[in-house]
Amino acid sequence: MAIEFHIISIFPGMFEPVLNESVLKRAREKGCLKIFLHDLRDYAGDRHRTTDDYPYGGGSGMVMKPAPLAAAIEAVKEKAPGARVVMMTPQGVPFTQAKALEISAWEKVILVCGRYEGVDERIRQFFVDEELSIGDYVLTGGELAAMVVVDAVSRLVPGVLGCEGSLKEETFSEPMLEYPQYTRPENFRGHAVPPVLLSGNHEEIRKWRRRESLSRTLAKRPELLAKVQLGEEDIKMLETIERIV
Repeated sequence: MAIEFHIISIFPGMFEPVLNESVLKRAREKGCLKIFLHDLRDYAGDRHRTTDDYPYGGGSGMVMKPAPLAAAIEAVKEKAPGARVVMMTPQGVPFTQAKALEISAWEKVILVCGRYEGVDERIRQFFVDEELSIGDYVLTGGELAAMVVVDAVSRLVPGVLGCEGSLKEETFSEPMLEYPQYTRPENFRGHAVPPVLLSGNHEEIRKWRRRESLSRTLAKRPELLAKVQLGEEDIKMLETIERIV
C-alpha cells in the first residue's frame, strides 16, 4: 500500500530538504510514499504569476486569489482522481493522531498551503473537502503545517517504518504520554537506569512502563486520561500514584 500526496504551494522548494532525509526519503525510495509538488504560480493567469491581491473591504495584508487556487486544485484532481482536498488553516479541525490514522487510509491527498492573511473564502466553501490545523498559533504559511501532516501520516502507512512494533508503543497511538526511555551507558554522570529495566523480568518491566505512562500523563496531560479505556490494573496504579502525590 502507498499513499500519494499532492502539495499545492507558492514555495514548493521548501519541501525538498524535508522529503529527502530520514524516514520520508526511505519511504519514497521504497514506493510507500509518493509526493508531488505543484507550484501555485504556474496556475496564475498573468505574466507576473500573481497569486494574491488586496482584500475587499480594506485591511492590512494580502489575500490569496481564488482563480489560481481553483485552477490548481482542478488540474491536480484530474491527475489524482478521488483525492480529498485538505487546506491547512488555523480555522481547521485539530490535527491529532486519530486524524493522522484516518488520513493514512486514504489513497490520495491534496494539501493546499495558504499564505498571507488567508485564502479567498470561495475556495474554502467550494473547492476544499476539509480544513486542518496543527495548533492554535499563526505560521507564515501552510507549508510547515503540511510537512507535519505528511510526516505524521506517512509513519502510519505499512512499510514506512522499519519497526512496526515501535509505532504501536509511541505517544498518542494510545492517548497517553509515553513512559521514560533509557539506553547505554547504564550509569550516566551518577544517574542510573531504573533497576527494573535491567532485571530481565518482562512482566515487571511492562507494569513499570504502564505505571510511568499513567503517572506522566496524570502530571502533564490529565485530560488525556478521560480518553483511555482504563483496566482494573490501571485504576489501582492511578490510586497508588495519587496517594504518593
